Amino acid sequence: MSVPVALAQDLATRPELTTDVLVVFGVVAVALALFVTERLPIDVTAILLIVILVVLEPWTGVDPETGISGFANEATITVLAMLILSGGISRTGLVQELGRRMAAFAGDSLRRQLFATVAATAPVSGFLNNTPVVALLVPVVTDVANRGNTSPSKLLIPLSYASQIGGMLTLIGTSTNILASDISARLGSEYPELHRFSMFEFTRLGIVVTLVGSLYLIFVGHYLLPERVPPRADYLEEYDVGDYIADVAVVPGSPLVGETVGEATDRFGPEVDVVQVVRDADRSVAPRRSTHLAEGDVLVVRTNRDAIATLEDAEGVELVGRSDSTATLSPDGESGIVTELVVALDSQLIGERLEPESFREEFGAAVLGLRRHGALVGDRIVGRRLDVGDTLLIQASPDMLDRLSRRDGVIVAREPPRSEYRADKAPVAVAIMIGVVAIAALEIYPILITALAGVVAMVVTDVLDANELYDAVEWDIIFLLAGVIPLGVALEQSGAAALLAFAIVEVAEVLPTIAVLWLFYMLTALLTNVISNNASVVLLIPVAAAAAAGVGANPFAFVLAVTFAASTAFLGPIGYQTNLFVYGPGGYRFSDYARIGAPLQLLLSVVTVLGIALFWGV
Repeated sequence: MSVPVALAQDLATRPELTTDVLVVFGVVAVALALFVTERLPIDVTAILLIVILVVLEPWTGVDPETGISGFANEATITVLAMLILSGGISRTGLVQELGRRMAAFAGDSLRRQLFATVAATAPVSGFLNNTPVVALLVPVVTDVANRGNTSPSKLLIPLSYASQIGGMLTLIGTSTNILASDISARLGSEYPELHRFSMFEFTRLGIVVTLVGSLYLIFVGHYLLPERVPPRADYLEEYDVGDYIADVAVVPGSPLVGETVGEATDRFGPEVDVVQVVRDADRSVAPRRSTHLAEGDVLVVRTNRDAIATLEDAEGVELVGRSDSTATLSPDGESGIVTELVVALDSQLIGERLEPESFREEFGAAVLGLRRHGALVGDRIVGRRLDVGDTLLIQASPDMLDRLSRRDGVIVAREPPRSEYRADKAPVAVAIMIGVVAIAALEIYPILITALAGVVAMVVTDVLDANELYDAVEWDIIFLLAGVIPLGVALEQSGAAALLAFAIVEVAEVLPTIAVLWLFYMLTALLTNVISNNASVVLLIPVAAAAAAGVGANPFAFVLAVTFAASTAFLGPIGYQTNLFVYGPGGYRFSDYARIGAPLQLLLSVVTVLGIALFWGV
């Protein structure tokens, strides 16, 4: 008989604190430290966990085959397939079109704008992975705010939170649900009440949670959010660009005449970046290194205060503009558009040092400013390592902005003027998704098989090109799943989960069962806000199931509480990836998330726990 079942039968028997348990607790501590501090990228941390668990096999019980089992796990492959399906939908422009139509009636009414944002986000997030949904809607919602003379700060956190609560409508709404379903099925041999979730297993509770959360966001939440970014904000003013921009003219006889932009940059030094070349009435935005200079050209450069002073003495150029130099940037014209670019989860920019010249060559855009964790990085931006959620102020031509909006790894915080999507494929993509959901819901085939079949159908019908399959996958999520799944196995096999469950039962034995259920919800929600949602599920579902058995409660109710709590990270920007996407464009501070999120977290904790008790019993 397994340790958790023994715990359920005899509360007086404490599971032993063995060397195996201590070692596994040590691995968990290392994992938590790495997740919280982000000293390593999340996918590297996941691989390291696999290595540690296998090296410590005598104590963890994780052999090489078990260590890599996460890569072949049903949950991992299903999430991978669902990400590709979501990518196919995004290529059709369907989500953006839905957002535009919902926003068309919003006008300048904040409440109607919030309704449009929530109504366009939550239902869609029940069937598409919410990460790409938010990435697609950030520019749509930002434009809604600008057109309605509303601060984007009032709409962007609600966008992220609506996607999270909407993800609880179906099994495929989030990767967390799919992983929780797999863990529940694995524990079914020990707890008869546990099983793999069906497609609409918890939809009735998800509808209640979504309605309550949506009403809060529409009627209450906006009062708690400050206007960090003014309505129709001037990006150049918000980023204090005028302090770091200068105009220099190429004077007659200058050694720069006939040279290239790259050679001029080498002369000026690494702190000076040429963002425009103005020649007569023509303006070259984010010029290539190979662009040749001529006498009379005006170079618009971005640099720091110290380097601007050195330009006054530079050979062959004359400083001709400082106080009003941002006027030459043409913030919203045919030659160039100024907007924000958010570094997404799977971006190639993560960990790279910001080199404006290299960025210009790679992305065809000039870097004008940088915002990190809501704070403006004013002076020196050259050489700073980029991270998820960093927001770059860029200027690019309309054509390049359109290309950037369709590029993986970055999120353009406004809609490009000439977006190109495969709109003619939208009906096909929707039909494929309906087929995937229907076949899985009818249990004709498992969701794994139907999702993979949907991927093939997307390619065969040209909704996706074959080479776009890999770009649609957020590989850090896949590696995270593969890394934490064997950690969950180690927790169960070593007895660590049983020991934790016993300790919780011992502390909470004077409380009613529903109070213990609420405590598990809150523990999961708090943990999710400092580590990933998937890691929270892996760590706490075995403990919750064992604790439920220990107090004679329904293990399935406890598993659901953990699952719902893990998908609602409302206290900060770190716990959920969609929160990071809106950090920069909303100009938020860390505390803004808790300001609106803490009451929502408490409200949904009560609604979810009472709903579980009503629908499934405790």
